Amino acid sequence: MAVFSGHQHHGKEPNTKNLIISIGLNFTITLAEFFGGIISNSLALISDALHNLSDTFALFISYIALLVSKKSSSPKKTFGYKRIEILAALFNSTILIAVSVFLFYKAYERFVDPQPIKEGIMFFVAVIGLVANLISVFLLKKDSDHNLNIRSAYLHLLGDTLSSVAVVIGSVLIYYFKIYWVDPLLTVLIGLFILKEAFSILKETVEILMEASPPDLDIDKIRTELEKLTTVANIHHIHAWRLTDSYVHFQCHADLNENISIKDTDVIRKELENILIKKFNINHVTIQMEYDTCPDKESLADA
Repeated sequence: MAVFSGHQHHGKEPNTKNLIISIGLNFTITLAEFFGGIISNSLALISDALHNLSDTFALFISYIALLVSKKSSSPKKTFGYKRIEILAALFNSTILIAVSVFLFYKAYERFVDPQPIKEGIMFFVAVIGLVANLISVFLLKKDSDHNLNIRSAYLHLLGDTLSSVAVVIGSVLIYYFKIYWVDPLLTVLIGLFILKEAFSILKETVEILMEASPPDLDIDKIRTELEKLTTVANIHHIHAWRLTDSYVHFQCHADLNENISIKDTDVIRKELENILIKKFNINHVTIQMEYDTCPDKESLADA
């Protein structure tokens, strides 16, 4: 006898208006820093412009992903389109890694052949970028706490904010001390920061796509807790995975002590679901109820 049940608890929807504003701000920064970098001959500024361009694209992809993710489920896509947000985060992190490699290459060229820089223009444009980035970071901070797609875009912007601070400081150093190697040094530091954050996002998105168990979910603890019910003999064939970064799915077989009616079984199933939902913050639960039918009672079983 098998009884299936699904519970879906929707997380807070990100503010798309803030995302649109951030896209506009970043595109403006990109143009300002790119032309400012050419005029001032600052590689750090051009690097920041390329970083901002990737951010603008990342934000746009994130926005499209949010729109698509709201589409309803269908017979062909029973889970809906939520996971497109994870694909967007994966794509964004890959772009970040590519941008970092490009920045390292350009920085190497500047170390070998230092170039004079118009530090006044560099400073002015970097300050504009810093202010605009701070506004974007503020707009996306709240949603970044509960949405991986938005967090990847937020980290793009945070990296830009820090790099803008570095470029401002670099322009001051160049103005007073004429140490032009600061420009490619800043480029390398910006690239390293981007690389670190990109790999962090990439690792999590790959784990989600591989349907790894959420890192904060203790399978043994869950099994022990469910088996505390006197009516349950054994919990086995457990699978736990994330549809997105915030939607956790869980399924298992619940072996009962007695061969009872479907109506009584349903009461036990609801008890098990309440434990999973309230104590372990599971979003979607599927439990197969049975009485001594599975020969294999191991916690984990091959899919």
